[in-house]
Amino acid sequence: MTHPIIADLEKRYTTKKYDPSQRVSQEDLAVICEAMRLSASSINSQPWKFIVIESDAAKQRMHDTFANKFQFNQPHIKACSHVILFAHNPKYSREDYAKVIDKGIEDRRTKPEDRENAFGGFAFVDLNTDEQGNNANWTRSQVYLALGNTMHTVARLGIDSTPMEGVDSEMISEIFAEELGGYECAVALVIGYHHSDEDYNAKLPKSRLATKEVIQIL
Repeated sequence: MTHPIIADLEKRYTTKKYDPSQRVSQEDLAVICEAMRLSASSINSQPWKFIVIESDAAKQRMHDTFANKFQFNQPHIKACSHVILFAHNPKYSREDYAKVIDKGIEDRRTKPEDRENAFGGFAFVDLNTDEQGNNANWTRSQVYLALGNTMHTVARLGIDSTPMEGVDSEMISEIFAEELGGYECAVALVIGYHHSDEDYNAKLPKSRLATKEVIQIL
């Protein structure tokens, strides 16, 4: 199949070794940040924060979060161009959703007189919230929508990436407490450019299950 989208996805792979001499341009980074902001989420909840780690000082802090586990991912942190923390709100509330509704009114998506009716969508949050007000499983799922969107965006820009669930959420919560502000990070995305000589995965062929095994059209 010949199509730009398919070409993006055929070329994309999980980078195993980064070239520390190459950096993502500020122009491309701006596109990536806007793509993250425009990501889809259930009821347009947007229960997330995206923390972009760029400076050497911030990279050192991220490097330090691997002190106890997942050390196999640690080398990426200083070799890559940027690390993006995908953080979710573990206790998404009606007040959080009110900000979304009020922004919708500001953007003329929702009429002011329909404000109260717009809260009907919050029923999806209630269905996924326990007695302690925790709905992290639901908000974490929204973050993965943004992650997938971002991975395709960087592929279109010709930038390499490595999604990492192998991160220490507790250490990240401690070291980036001020930036997270109560949000939690269970997944991160490393972006940059692969090392042409040392990234073994760059040379391997793409491998996926056959279409007939994963897609059924009724």
